[in-house]
Amino acid sequence: MGLYARHVLPRLIDLACGQEPMAKVRGAYVSRARGRVLEIGFGTGHNLAHYATGEDAPDSLFALEPATDIAERARERLAATPLPVEVSNASAEDIPAEDGTFDTVVSTWTLCSVPNVYRCLAELRRVLKPRGRLIFAEHGASPEPAIQRWQRRIEPAWKVIGGGCHLSRPADTLIANAGFRIDELETGYLPGPKLATFTYRGVAAPR
Repeated sequence: MGLYARHVLPRLIDLACGQEPMAKVRGAYVSRARGRVLEIGFGTGHNLAHYATGEDAPDSLFALEPATDIAERARERLAATPLPVEVSNASAEDIPAEDGTFDTVVSTWTLCSVPNVYRCLAELRRVLKPRGRLIFAEHGASPEPAIQRWQRRIEPAWKVIGGGCHLSRPADTLIANAGFRIDELETGYLPGPKLATFTYRGVAAPR
């Protein structure tokens, strides 16, 4: 692993994912997680501050983050949370859990960078309980054709500098095609360059 991936990329991701518009989205959706929770793409733990507390708090949180250099930067946030959290460096494409284990899966700005997003979504559906929920907030393909063209043009270079991040994945279509029923969906641009800020956020359930 090069110096960029070990030292620069984790700091860039931590900074990018900590912006206020993204925090507001996290607050609106992550706070709805209940029961046994699986979070994929845990990163540096930005979601920890947004899980509900008190009677509505999740029972437990199992967090996946395969990039260990990124996960190490989450230590302070983990120390500050009252939630019982277990962090694993397992991949979301091969989740170490039995079928129907979790009440809620949380995925925020993660499906863009999973190498095999189809296998990942199949795994999420497998480990969710039949009445479980997938809470998601993802960036991806813009509905504007001109923006889509630019997303596809710069995506090869973007993946190199962004840790495998894809700009043009249509998150809602991918989720629906993986056997989920999307019960809630909001879309729109967050502040910033349109190439990277069209966001899909919502709640889905296994069909």
